[in-house]
Amino acid sequence: MKLIIAAIKPFKLEEVREALTSIGVRGMMVTEIKGFGSQSGHTEIYRGAEYAVNFVPKVKLEIVVADSMADQVTETIATTAKTDKIGDGKIFVLDVQSALRVRTGETNDDAI
Repeated sequence: MKLIIAAIKPFKLEEVREALTSIGVRGMMVTEIKGFGSQSGHTEIYRGAEYAVNFVPKVKLEIVVADSMADQVTETIATTAKTDKIGDGKIFVLDVQSALRVRTGETNDDAI
């Protein structure tokens, strides 16, 4: 099993969710986050005063899938979330040692 963690632009969330559902992803966890990477934040003007926004809003997706689906899920997120502008996000893929569905006691691939 693989854990796929993706940080994407918030306005891309629904489009990515629909694309993942269409390829068979049955669930994901979504968290609103703030961060910075290459863009290192930006400046905004509020009531005539300029100030720095050091952290940019993002959405973090966490998805556990079978090893056989990991490449397809990663590619789907990358192509759907891409805007060709700085700050499109990052995707990380990690190994998952085990999984347990609390309600039924199913483990590993059966639990996802």
